[in-house]
Amino acid sequence: MNTAAPYSDGLLPVLILHTGDPDEPLRQSHGGYAEMMRHAAGLSPDGVHIVRVYLDEEPLAPSAYRAALITGSPAMVTDLEPWSERTAAWIRQAAAENLPMFGVCYGHQLLAHALGGVVDYNAKGRELGTQTIECLPDATGDALMTGLPTRFPAQLLHAQSVTQLPPGAEALARSDMDPHQLIRLAPAIYSAQFHPEFGPEFMGDHLRQYHRVYLREGLDVDALAAGLGPTPTAASLIRRFLGLCERAGTRSAQRTA
Repeated sequence: MNTAAPYSDGLLPVLILHTGDPDEPLRQSHGGYAEMMRHAAGLSPDGVHIVRVYLDEEPLAPSAYRAALITGSPAMVTDLEPWSERTAAWIRQAAAENLPMFGVCYGHQLLAHALGGVVDYNAKGRELGTQTIECLPDATGDALMTGLPTRFPAQLLHAQSVTQLPPGAEALARSDMDPHQLIRLAPAIYSAQFHPEFGPEFMGDHLRQYHRVYLREGLDVDALAAGLGPTPTAASLIRRFLGLCERAGTRSAQRTA
């Protein structure tokens, strides 16, 4: 899909920056990361513009969208792939134009990298499975976090983390292994290291697919699989984010023409 058109009511589409996919068996069973993101956002196919940046597709100007969502990926931000660095440059432009953005996992790290933070391998190791997220003091009063419990489960699947926040960013939630699980980078820019779009079924299939790999890393895969569970609070965040954007004033084709 190479063009973006406004809804019939004049609203601009939501951009999904698609940064990669799971391996083929998982993709066949659960869909690609862009589709998972679209479902988590509650958006119809004609309400999004999916751009496969990892295949060198390029988004339109930030003014063509009302918000942007950035997916996870099997890639590593620290590899500084040309497509990833081009996407980081687009993110900087979008941030300068106050486009609302929400990044997940790789998208979380790419947002931080693009805006002046540091990404590296987590010194505590790989974080995997259904784990507890704990809200931090800066979450109090934050519009996205209002009404959420102070502790909630989320699906985690990452080896790299944001090790240093960008200037002006605030950590809103942590986990036992990562102090930067949820970040507010600007008033309308958020990112999560955890995966709101993953369910326990995907995580279970992933653990079965990579059972031997994780055993070699010293992880207790059976215990991780037994601990998988639903994550309704985490799963609500992307829809909450888009709702927050709409309440703040949705970008329309007429306003941005």
